[in-house]
Amino acid sequence: MSPKALLTRLRIDPYIVAIVGMVVLASLLPARGVAAEAVSTITMVAIGLLFFLYGARLPREAVVAGITNWRLQLLVFLFTFVLFPALGLAARYAAEPWLGAPLANGLLFLTLLPSTVQSSIAFTSIARGNVAAAICSASFSNLVGIVITPLLVGLFMSAHGGFSTDAIRDIAVQLFLPFLAGQVVRPWVAPWINRHKELTGYVDRGSILLVVYSAFSEGVNAGLWSQVDLSTLGLMVAADLVLLAIVLVISTIVSRGLGFPKEDEIVIVFCGSKKSLASGLPMANILFAGQAVGLIVLPLLLFHQVQLMACAALARRYGARVEPPVDLGATAVTPIQAG
Repeated sequence: MSPKALLTRLRIDPYIVAIVGMVVLASLLPARGVAAEAVSTITMVAIGLLFFLYGARLPREAVVAGITNWRLQLLVFLFTFVLFPALGLAARYAAEPWLGAPLANGLLFLTLLPSTVQSSIAFTSIARGNVAAAICSASFSNLVGIVITPLLVGLFMSAHGGFSTDAIRDIAVQLFLPFLAGQVVRPWVAPWINRHKELTGYVDRGSILLVVYSAFSEGVNAGLWSQVDLSTLGLMVAADLVLLAIVLVISTIVSRGLGFPKEDEIVIVFCGSKKSLASGLPMANILFAGQAVGLIVLPLLLFHQVQLMACAALARRYGARVEPPVDLGATAVTPIQAG
């Protein structure tokens, strides 16, 4: 029996295995020096290509519909910056006797961060959700989070710090510009891309795997595994799982209760339940200068891996649903097939 057939029989998602493989690879062979710079560059190129393809695939009418879907955007904002911080405060007080102050503060810190951008959108695409709304929601969360996260940290963690305009520049250069370029050339390239839908699926998955390897390499190079024992690591993973599960369940129940279509429910679930490692690490270095930054960001590093693996399985489950095709002129977007 082939490995692929064995995984199918055991009902193990090969993509989750690939993500775990990236974690193991980064732990054994983390990218360092010139290799780390190369991986970072390749990851940036892959993400830029991903957003170019999104821009080229999405009709302008769908983009406008995603921007003006204020009920969806408001709900994602409330999950990201209200529900999550409330859960984080409870988690800090509950976990401090077991994990100590730095790691407990790290649990709270991760709940104050904005949503991820590229992985939220990639999973929305794999799940056949409203990609236009996901792009708007995740990008808006990151931009607003540059201001809101330091304020929340100052309010709840007695820390003070500012924010860097580099984050705004990076979002513009890596995400918005490729997306806009795709929109500009859409009339010429969309027919070819529509005939090669598997291309977007490969870019979706490949970009996420690169992000996992790059992010975990940074943690390993910073001495991740030398700072905690296995029992503490297990407790942190359990705490991260509980936080993620609570938000996934609540976001699903609320979005269905408010009557959102399935494509918008997918956006709310993925954009409202994720936290950004890319934004969190630079913010932590500024907000917690002189403190045990490595320990504070460790819960975030683990949460990042947990959310990727959990959402990969959930996205495949959503994507496997059977339903009539969606009208491109409606609020939802014709889903991008994952391949």
